[in-house]
Amino acid sequence: MLFSSGFAFAQQSSAPTAGEQNKSNIYYEDVIVPIGNEYQNSIQLLNNRFRVDNGISEIAIVFFREYGSPPVVLVRPDGSKLFIENSLDDDSYTWFETDTYDMISLKNPMPGPWQAVGDVLPQSRVMVIADITLSAQAIPNVVYSGETLKQVAFLQNKGSEPDITPFREVISLSIDFVSTNNPEYPNFGLGSRTVARFEDNGLGFDEADADGIFTGQFNLSIIEGEWTPIFTLRTPLFTREQVNEKVVLLPNPVQISHHLADTDDAKHMLTVQTDETQVSLSSLILDGTLRYPNGDVARISITEANDLPKQIPLNNVGEGIYKVNLSAYATSVTGRNLMLTVPEYSFVVEPPPIIEPIAVATDPIIEELMVEQESSSEEEETLSLMHIFIINFALLVFGIAFLYALADKQKNPTNHLSLRIIRLLNFKRSKSAKDSIPAS
Repeated sequence: MLFSSGFAFAQQSSAPTAGEQNKSNIYYEDVIVPIGNEYQNSIQLLNNRFRVDNGISEIAIVFFREYGSPPVVLVRPDGSKLFIENSLDDDSYTWFETDTYDMISLKNPMPGPWQAVGDVLPQSRVMVIADITLSAQAIPNVVYSGETLKQVAFLQNKGSEPDITPFREVISLSIDFVSTNNPEYPNFGLGSRTVARFEDNGLGFDEADADGIFTGQFNLSIIEGEWTPIFTLRTPLFTREQVNEKVVLLPNPVQISHHLADTDDAKHMLTVQTDETQVSLSSLILDGTLRYPNGDVARISITEANDLPKQIPLNNVGEGIYKVNLSAYATSVTGRNLMLTVPEYSFVVEPPPIIEPIAVATDPIIEELMVEQESSSEEEETLSLMHIFIINFALLVFGIAFLYALADKQKNPTNHLSLRIIRLLNFKRSKSAKDSIPAS
């Protein structure tokens, strides 16, 4: 004999009053009521049947089946059938299917006995999910950029925790920060930002698997301003939403500055303090790392509690970029414990400057003499260059003439240039002698 295994939740036509909503500060889409009485909801259902009462506007049912078996087929009270293949074209129902179960939402279902046909698990019972609510821990009214928050939200079904083990992989909780569009804050007009997404899977910061309690941590790495936190639980068939009071996200309250070493042998000094209007300086402890320009990494840890700014000496390894990454733990002025990621701080040590020659002031007379001396030196240098040029030119001409005469002598041994010059000189000399004899 096979039995139906599943859970169902339904929406009535009536809705909670505004007073009831304001009292719980929990907003959700559907009002969930049980199908049938307590006895019917806890017994095994024969022949995979369940009954829908008159006046129900929407129900959702999950049927668990053998791994890998095909989806079930739902049979209405009038004998007509619902198939997963037709769900995309029929607005009256929505179907979500995995290897082990079918999750089906029925809008305005036909009253009367329904039946599920398929390889459903034997010896299982109907689980009716009624009055599903989401309750999330409130976020503080004042938070800080870089702050890490631990958050807890949980589901309840008529005051008890529902068993969501079989379908936990399709349930997630997200936290969105929605800008209030207050023009006095930097986040004006930024819309919404998703800051976290949790699953009830027992991994990470989630404390227990499938217990209906979503636990996690997230870091507020968004722009400062005024935000409205919204918690949203999503499944394939329904959502639950809780809107918290607006919060103000302030800049990171931890402040860092530095002082460069005066000499090569001295150390650079890092100073860390807090905005004491927000965070107590005496409660501040630090942990982090320092990266030097040469690639070395040093650990930073300060656990001493006092009212003085924290001084951190840094080795002077020369020019380059020094980078500091810190996590801070402190107490706000309101007594709230804070975990903060401080924005990375860096500073640059420049190379030593090049010393230029220093000009010495001189007396005008001395300066004039120096100018004259420089001018005289320039003239002498010019004359020397001219003399060298003339001498070199004369030597060049003489060399060319000598080579020409030598070549001519070899070519014309009886009438070379030297002999012609000698004969020419003798001719001129004899002519001059004749011209000097007086006529008789």
